[in-house]
Amino acid sequence: MWLPLWPLASDDLLQGIYRTSRHNALELRYIEANPQSLSNLLVIDIDHPDALMRAMWNRKAWQPNAIVENPANGHAHAVWALAEPVTRTEYARRKPLAYAAAVTEGLRRSVDGDKGYSGLMTKNPTHEQWEASWLTDHLYNLNELTEHLTVADFMPPDSWQRTKRKNPVGLGRNCTLFETVRWDVYRVARTIRKRNEHPTPEDQHDLEAAIASLCQGMNATFSEALPATEIAATIRSFYKWITTRYTGWLDSRTTSKKNPPPTTATPADKAVSLVAVRVASPAESLAAVTNSRECRLRFKRQGLDDNDG
Repeated sequence: MWLPLWPLASDDLLQGIYRTSRHNALELRYIEANPQSLSNLLVIDIDHPDALMRAMWNRKAWQPNAIVENPANGHAHAVWALAEPVTRTEYARRKPLAYAAAVTEGLRRSVDGDKGYSGLMTKNPTHEQWEASWLTDHLYNLNELTEHLTVADFMPPDSWQRTKRKNPVGLGRNCTLFETVRWDVYRVARTIRKRNEHPTPEDQHDLEAAIASLCQGMNATFSEALPATEIAATIRSFYKWITTRYTGWLDSRTTSKKNPPPTTATPADKAVSLVAVRVASPAESLAAVTNSRECRLRFKRQGLDDNDG
């Protein structure tokens, strides 16, 4: 059920979180819920003194697999395990990702869970400080949970997925990144392709650097930035999609005069301009979202949210 092999872990979220071995992580109070780039556990933070009752009430057919409670205040994390993990970084799989985000929102609504919880760190159910209730070993699929949430009137409407949120968290950040950046990625790909009848190594290099710039720029706007590994995987996914499946890149007719370059500057155009001045290496491109700054951005709020519950 718990997949990470080298997870983030901590005894005190305010003091920071660190990667360690799976064996050592299980000795600490907080552990990373899901492995990098995949989600098979949907975790809801319930900051109410009756969290255990909320997570179990009137849901016999879709109870969480586990509820990990803080006996000091009754707050808890409720965990639903999926039969098939959802990838968070594959552009070609962005629809299942959005679906999983909607189901997670439905589960949150069903217990009035914390809207700001990112789902990154969860209470270690094997730690002596928490009281863990193991309710079922059944692995859920998203359609199954959707049916129960719909009947109970907790599933968000389709319009919820199309709503742009000021401060997306959890899976919502990955969805926002894909849905916002992809239009600029398409535009920048067409702009670069106009330079030559067929893609050149320089075109490919510039495309990858521009995609990196766009993804990093969006990630910097999140209150809790996505980890560098997820951004790197997302950049690779975008690049693979554009260079293997996007007709605007593959079709030599992209260079036709019927497709004149845009007359107004867009984020994509600016990305191309930056590339023309200086193209960063992949290592340089990812440096802005690594190490201490990343941890501070991602986990400061997480620590404040979880440390009291």
